[in-house]
Amino acid sequence: MADTQNSRILLESGTNEIEIMKFTIAGNLYGINVAKVREIMISEPVKSMPHAHPAVEGIFKPRDAVLTVVDLPKYLGVDSEKNPKDIFIITNFNKMFIAFRVHTVDRISRISWTDIQKPDKTVSGGAEGVATGIAQCDGELVTILDFERIVAEIAPETSIQVSEVENLGPRDRNEKPIWVAEDSILLSRMIGDSLRKANYVNLHMFSDGRELWEALNELPESGDLSRQAALIITDIEMPQMDGHRLTKLVKDSPRFKSIPLIIFSSLISEEMRIKGRQLGADEQLTKPEIGHLVDVMDHLLEKSASQNR
Repeated sequence: MADTQNSRILLESGTNEIEIMKFTIAGNLYGINVAKVREIMISEPVKSMPHAHPAVEGIFKPRDAVLTVVDLPKYLGVDSEKNPKDIFIITNFNKMFIAFRVHTVDRISRISWTDIQKPDKTVSGGAEGVATGIAQCDGELVTILDFERIVAEIAPETSIQVSEVENLGPRDRNEKPIWVAEDSILLSRMIGDSLRKANYVNLHMFSDGRELWEALNELPESGDLSRQAALIITDIEMPQMDGHRLTKLVKDSPRFKSIPLIIFSSLISEEMRIKGRQLGADEQLTKPEIGHLVDVMDHLLEKSASQNR
């Protein structure tokens, strides 16, 4: 058993680098952000659960907690027999611990987010594909899987819920420009739908931090910046430029540092919070708390408006 939290898996702030844990399924190479991995262990017997999603293998109790096991080969459509030598990757994101069955685990590679390319729809599996990027690691091509999307499909109740926004009650129309960087197509759509439900009608959606940063720099220098980009929401994990690097660039910029910036990510932990604060993020929230996000947006926009009066 290997506890990755005891290794130096979290990188320096704002370097735009990622550590990828590579693993195999039926000989194909896949990857997961090490920041999502709690530990790896040899597979154990699993108790099946009735009426579960077909890819949910069941539950097991490694120590003092019961964990759900997702049969990742089955989810990916791979026909393979379970082997006692299979590996469980225990993940921790969105405040959940989930085990994913894989066949083998390879080594960890440290690369730049710029080395991760967005897959086209034929590779990713369509408009809401399960692959978020293709990385070149140690001379090999690695498919980076969207684990948030996988869990959102298997257990929709654990993902972003528009009902949280509906519970806030009637809201005034807000036309302030909100910029959002989120690489997951599914989660980007869910965030957009939720914010529009909250009556934020002027949304600018970007698929990674670099797209948003480049668009910021194309804004005309004349005029009121708050009428062009009133608030930024960013994920952390994104190809080309991650959210920490984007935060650093925005908050180090004399021109853009006044724009309120919220990190909205499944990876928020105490260590990540420290990093975010060091980089200047105004707030950091854990997915899928979309209702809380709307409350924080309201507060930051009101605070920004009062400072600019």
